[in-house]
Amino acid sequence: MSCSALRLVLSLAAFGLALPLTAQTPAPAAPAAPTQPAAAAHPTREEQMKLDWPNLTRFRQADAGLPAPAATETRVVFMGDSITQNWKLDQTFPAKPYINRGISGQTSPQMVLRFHQDVVALQPKVVLILAGTNDIAENTGPITPAETLGNIAAMAEIASSNGIRVVLCSVLPAYDFPWRKDLEPGPKVIALNRLIKAYAEAHHYPYVDYYTAMKDDRGGLPETLSKDGVHPVPSAYRLMAPLAQTGIDAALKATK
Repeated sequence: MSCSALRLVLSLAAFGLALPLTAQTPAPAAPAAPTQPAAAAHPTREEQMKLDWPNLTRFRQADAGLPAPAATETRVVFMGDSITQNWKLDQTFPAKPYINRGISGQTSPQMVLRFHQDVVALQPKVVLILAGTNDIAENTGPITPAETLGNIAAMAEIASSNGIRVVLCSVLPAYDFPWRKDLEPGPKVIALNRLIKAYAEAHHYPYVDYYTAMKDDRGGLPETLSKDGVHPVPSAYRLMAPLAQTGIDAALKATK
């Protein structure tokens, strides 16, 4: 075999070997697109706080679907936390157009952020504000009584500037919090209630004193009114209802 022929054979052999190797080498994979974590169907409280700290989604659809009040309707919104949320207004105030906008666990700064959506936009004649228990429990962090009052005052001022009558309520008695032990809330409740009452008197807002009507010898809620020392049972709401109604009536009668 001549040298030229030998070189041709070696070239073809080399080409034949290279083909399979080339065919078996995979192409580089394209980088995977980053995936977003799927939203939880039922987010935990911590997840909810990160996604929507004031919980504007809680009543957004209900607020949007609520028609404007009739000219003769005396609409009242109850703004608060779980103590308000658990209040079956249709049972204690039958046939009255009273709207519950309580959200369990909420503090006063969270209520301020949703006040326009959940109160002002509903065009009530009166708003009844009950806030402070979860501030004292430090649900969203430490907060002073003066800061809590500032948030309550902010809600009252927003309401008044929109032609809504204001009723301010005392914080209910609490000797201890089941979810935050050893905070000794009793004296803190008294101190905050003094501030709320003084502010209400200075601005001529009716003040509903649940505390005096409900406290026991320890400055807490008796077992007849609460199973956990914080949340009222139905008989407690029946005690609270006429006090709230007196405050509402006073607000409606007051001159602007």
